[in-house]
Amino acid sequence: MDHPDSPLGKTTSYDLPYDPGLLFPIARAESRARIGLEQTLPFSGWDLWNAWELSWLDPHGKPRIAWGQFVVPADSPNLIESKSLKLYLNSLNQTRFADLTVVAELIAADLTACAGAEVEVALYEPDEWPQVVSQPAGYCLDDLPVAIDRYEPAPELLRADDTRLVHEQLFSRLLRSRCPVTGQPDWGTVEIDYEGPALDRAGLLAYLVSYRLHQDFHEQCVERIFLELLRHCRPARLTVHARYLRRGGLDINPWRSNAPSAATAPLPRGRLFRQ
Repeated sequence: MDHPDSPLGKTTSYDLPYDPGLLFPIARAESRARIGLEQTLPFSGWDLWNAWELSWLDPHGKPRIAWGQFVVPADSPNLIESKSLKLYLNSLNQTRFADLTVVAELIAADLTACAGAEVEVALYEPDEWPQVVSQPAGYCLDDLPVAIDRYEPAPELLRADDTRLVHEQLFSRLLRSRCPVTGQPDWGTVEIDYEGPALDRAGLLAYLVSYRLHQDFHEQCVERIFLELLRHCRPARLTVHARYLRRGGLDINPWRSNAPSAATAPLPRGRLFRQ
């Protein structure tokens, strides 16, 4: 995947003045075409970004800090490249703003322009930060006795029992993929909530681990997992939610679902223990 104009993999300054031009969009269509997703999307969803190193100056030059949540809709034409977002947010550090509301409105306008669809932005003062640290819901796959030797996506490992219909929640903390440009590891927990033929748990774990050396963006990995589960196991209802660990003060949490209530599903305010 070649993005020569991206700041990824390049030496950059973290003392830049405010500059929305630092934001770098990446079209979703290219990666979706590679996995046969070129027509109507089979899911709804969003990419929830948590920004933990957000700061600017007040009118008197005193630093302010906040926790930011940015919600990028899954049907936006572009995702926002993560290093460019870090650089953009750092460009606020030495800029003076009247108050938190002005900063939130500015970030929302800039991210919306980059994504090509409305991005929701909420900023919270330190005493409003969530105290909730939770664990994933459902059954953990990670201690299953599975021999694994596949470390690139292997959807043929996915199997389901058509004679047994279930509704269950499964999760694994063993998801790891790699940045498609720098090769750096991206660590995450993936949660799967589905209704339909019972998934073979050992095969599912081996499949999730098979992303270990795969190079792709967080959002694109989650869409591939969703689509391959849908194609190979035919669940009537499926939700895939990955909760990645932060890098550079940002964590990315893509969520994709075909559940009827997907459009109104609440955003998580807390963090997983690993995050």
